[in-house]
Amino acid sequence: MSIFDQLNYNNNYIAITDDSRQFKYADLENFSNKIKCFIKKRSIVFCLCKNNIETLFGYCSFIKNKVVPLMLEASINIDLLNSLINIYSPKFIWLPEELIVNFSDWEILYSIHGYVLVRNNSNNYYSIHNDLALLLTTSGSTGSAKLVRLSYENLKSNAISISKYLSIDKNERPITTLPISYSFGISIINSHLINGATILLTNKSLMERKFWSFLEQEKCTSLSGVPFTFEMLKKLRFYNMDLPSVTTITQAGGKMNIDLNSELAKFCKKNNKRLFIMYGQTEASPRMSYLPYQKAISKLGSVGIAIPGGEFNIIDHNDEVISESNVEGELVYKGNNVSLGYANCINDLSKGDENNGILYTGDIAKMDKEGFYYITGRKKRFIKLFGNRINLDEVEGLLKNIAKDCVCIGNDNQMIVYICDHSIIKKISNFLSLKLGLHNSVFSIRIIEEIPKNSFGKTIYSKLRM
Repeated sequence: MSIFDQLNYNNNYIAITDDSRQFKYADLENFSNKIKCFIKKRSIVFCLCKNNIETLFGYCSFIKNKVVPLMLEASINIDLLNSLINIYSPKFIWLPEELIVNFSDWEILYSIHGYVLVRNNSNNYYSIHNDLALLLTTSGSTGSAKLVRLSYENLKSNAISISKYLSIDKNERPITTLPISYSFGISIINSHLINGATILLTNKSLMERKFWSFLEQEKCTSLSGVPFTFEMLKKLRFYNMDLPSVTTITQAGGKMNIDLNSELAKFCKKNNKRLFIMYGQTEASPRMSYLPYQKAISKLGSVGIAIPGGEFNIIDHNDEVISESNVEGELVYKGNNVSLGYANCINDLSKGDENNGILYTGDIAKMDKEGFYYITGRKKRFIKLFGNRINLDEVEGLLKNIAKDCVCIGNDNQMIVYICDHSIIKKISNFLSLKLGLHNSVFSIRIIEEIPKNSFGKTIYSKLRM
């Protein structure tokens, strides 16, 4: 059963848009019944997303009708999009009408409010596993074909768990500060809709006055973001704003600067707002832990405890469980929200559950005496920029086409690229910004005479400074 099969809230408002349109849950039911006339069950549909009603209704309807969406930003680079189309051969695309120019040879089946459903009439046959519900890119995709395969049970179990620890009910009104195509953004949608809540839909950024006018007018109850979101809020003097309707603040998508975390926690306590610091990965649908708001100050820096129904263990290099407190090892999670596995090509869509509910996170962690977990590092070379996970080894591989000698290091605030050729700085900056879809302010490109390597030719990353 899909997560949206039994939304018995027909008279509740499912969404309000920043242009004052209001929609009820009954409107979603009507749209879902209409769209299923045009799209075949167990098909792949690429959903090019904006934070609007068309994306929201499209996503929910595809899940309800057993169609499998791949959620992508509408602003995705066209070359990356075409690459994914070539690899996964979607039968349908749900997209803004201004992008239809790129698909002139596709058949238009249906259009509404500036969104269009198009079909590829070529005969592409492939098998899709019955449990497969949703496809997401691994956060911060560098154009890789690698997708996370999520099941109906994954989505439902995670939404129920989140609902429990956040105490979500029909009166909640979260505002879209994150893209719907992003795993954290989707989990906010899922956990609220199953409880009959109302989504405040806007594409406006935090930097726009209209965002705040909409938030206040519609009495938003919760704000969510990645670390960068809260850096922006501080610059906007969020702590001086009078926002009585906002009672809950949630953060995930990477580790927040400890000073910023402390400032936010103290602000929330002083103003009777609940702050939940959370930890997750797309592979876990995506949330795995939360720090109860009562512990936001006393357990500063902790990702908290496992979500309801989930379980953490820390293992050593021999895969033995570490039971002692404050001993580091790899964090392993177990729960019904762990994805089925990855897809790298169209044939992988027929695969079943390869993870069996267990996720080796690749993060190094420790547990304190009270059972609260702290992320202390990463087993592999991943960083998170603006909440997007970046594989530094993968970025290096992409850059080899431009710079023969280059290495990447970084943390969750910045990525640094070391090269030996001064003439290609701008070219690399533009390439990374295009490929990663991130502003070039998060990249620092430095010139070095020679890349430090050992006698086996492997890069000595420890000799490169941040």
